[in-house]
Amino acid sequence: MSVFAELVGQDEAVATLSRAAAAAARIVAGDVAGSGAMTHAWIFTGPPGSGRSVAARAFAAALQCERDGAGCGECHGCRTALGGTHADVRFVVPEGLSISVSEMRALVLRAASAPSGGRWQAVVIEDADRLTEAAGNALLKAIEEPPPRTVFLLCTPSTHPDDISVTIRSRCRVVALRQPPAEAVAEVLVRRDGIAPDLAAWAAAAAQGHVGRAKRLANDPDARARREAVLTVPRRLTGVGACFDAASALIEAAEAEAAAASADTVTSERAALEQALGAGGTGRGAAGAMRGAAGQLKELEKRQKSRLTRAQRDALDRALVDLAAFYRDVLVTSMRAPVGVVHTDTASQSSAAAGKWTPESTLRRLEAVLACREAIDQNVKPKIAVEAMMLSLWRG
Repeated sequence: MSVFAELVGQDEAVATLSRAAAAAARIVAGDVAGSGAMTHAWIFTGPPGSGRSVAARAFAAALQCERDGAGCGECHGCRTALGGTHADVRFVVPEGLSISVSEMRALVLRAASAPSGGRWQAVVIEDADRLTEAAGNALLKAIEEPPPRTVFLLCTPSTHPDDISVTIRSRCRVVALRQPPAEAVAEVLVRRDGIAPDLAAWAAAAAQGHVGRAKRLANDPDARARREAVLTVPRRLTGVGACFDAASALIEAAEAEAAAASADTVTSERAALEQALGAGGTGRGAAGAMRGAAGQLKELEKRQKSRLTRAQRDALDRALVDLAAFYRDVLVTSMRAPVGVVHTDTASQSSAAAGKWTPESTLRRLEAVLACREAIDQNVKPKIAVEAMMLSLWRG
């Protein structure tokens, strides 16, 4: 099965990446003719759930494919790259809200070496929009003077200067991904995950083309319950007090979701570090080692706290996307637009709201949700942003 099999509904991007992988294989073989399809730096853009990191990982695997860059998905190079264990494929996944300059400098230094066993050295930077200015400058230097047979693969929501600097963008080839159609997502859920067709179709539509979220909605009752709670928000906004109550409930739900998702990782990371530092040992040497480990444990706790903050914001953003889709459904219904609603299971509520609200007031509510997302992205405290949004939704 091809390494691109998990990239749903992106035929044009797959064709582009397949040609580049084949050209990369010719370069390794010493044949530079027709190698123009390959370049040393790429940017993968697209909306959430479009498969930016999936595309970057698949392309990295195709570059390591031992069958002339075919991306067969079966050889040792493809399997280890996809599994995250290939020595020449490095992944940068920000644990916190940003990627630091020290982390990027260390990565650039390692990327300057030749591939240790594979065909190319690939550096995959997920959420490259989280690069600090200094980290971006460190990366820019490496992209401007690329080491031979090293490829940088950056994943960002867009090529807007707020997401990735213009100077970096100008030195990369862009692969624009689109939101996959719900039918394609549902087909993957049925084929790959064995989910019943009816449930898969509902989850794909509710997730708005986000493959990972669709799978979560189909398999996790708690995820469905959280979504249902979000979609009841418009009905609960009956006054100022209700607005603040709804804001608190939304924030607390996001915090609980993030804490539950990271609890096992937090415990296992601390246990692994303590064991590496000699916890449980006996004698004066072991005791001294643990006393000297306080700084490392504190650093771990700092990283974990930063990662939890990011997870909370991601969970809150998913809730806001669901809420925005509800107001979009109301607007579609009131305008009799020739498109379907996103939340089919709340179609009666959105239809009732369309009968009460004017299209203008619905649009103001939708804009309030989008403004809340933008404010949080600009580091406004989530509680303040969500409270302001709830009041705007109530006033209409």
